[in-house]
Amino acid sequence: MKVAGFFRKIIEYVFRKEFSAETARYIIIGVLTTLINVGLFRLLLSIINIDTNIDVTVSNVTSISVSVLFAYIANKLFVFRHRSNSRYELIVEFAKFVGSRLFTMAIEIGSLLVFFNILGYDAWFVKLAVQVVVIAINYIISKMIVFRSTRSR
Repeated sequence: MKVAGFFRKIIEYVFRKEFSAETARYIIIGVLTTLINVGLFRLLLSIINIDTNIDVTVSNVTSISVSVLFAYIANKLFVFRHRSNSRYELIVEFAKFVGSRLFTMAIEIGSLLVFFNILGYDAWFVKLAVQVVVIAINYIISKMIVFRSTRSR
């Protein structure tokens, strides 16, 4: 029950207290990022003859990598409108962004493993429910850690 309460608090924080033009921009970029990820994945699969699991994995890794790069640039410039003061700061910021996305990817994979494979819930239901949580966590991490204004430090 503590985990459910934690997720409820995250969702309340993002959608009740922090809903603003920035949040709306974040949602738009999130939808575009998802479309890039899924669209590129399907395009790559249609170009590559799916003969092995390697083809699917290469397509998946490529589409995820491109979508994370898009998300970083779009979040930096459009959502949070954050400027880096040096090349080093830019590299650290990018590393934090990628690290946070790897963290939430692990949450997503773990959730599917537990709720679908172990507990037997419907895979699409779990995927959609977890997406809400992952989007909220990504927003909070991006706002409070990755793109935090240097003026507030």
